[in-house]
Amino acid sequence: MRRTVLAALGVVLVVAGCGTIRESRLNPFNWFGRAEPRETVATATPEDQRLLVAQVLTLSIDPYSTGTIVRAKGIPPTQGWWDAELVARPLDENGVLVFDFRVFPPVTNTPPGTPRSREITVATSLSNVKLDQVREIVVQGANNALSSRR
Repeated sequence: MRRTVLAALGVVLVVAGCGTIRESRLNPFNWFGRAEPRETVATATPEDQRLLVAQVLTLSIDPYSTGTIVRAKGIPPTQGWWDAELVARPLDENGVLVFDFRVFPPVTNTPPGTPRSREITVATSLSNVKLDQVREIVVQGANNALSSRR
């Protein structure tokens, strides 16, 4: 009994000396870092007629049991923009997955309003199978892009 207790205590001390699980790369919550500014990727003429949002304000990548949720907040120049979506481009050879933050402009002239009243939030999910090849996620608008790396 005493040997078992001493062995268990030894294992606990060794694990405690290695750092915390919270900071470990094995923790899925640490797979992607914080969003950082990045240069936009050249845009080809898409089949999608929606425009890029003027500015991407935030990017967060939130893991869940079978993948991750990519969430971005953007701001268009005026109120009334609609049908927003993160449109994925093909994964490049470096493992960079780029999403275009696309949105339709208002049908009629609309006032600019306050920046807070113009914010648009969109999200999409990625499975763990798709994430296996991804090293960086980029969300881009017309004037900027944000990225998060593993």
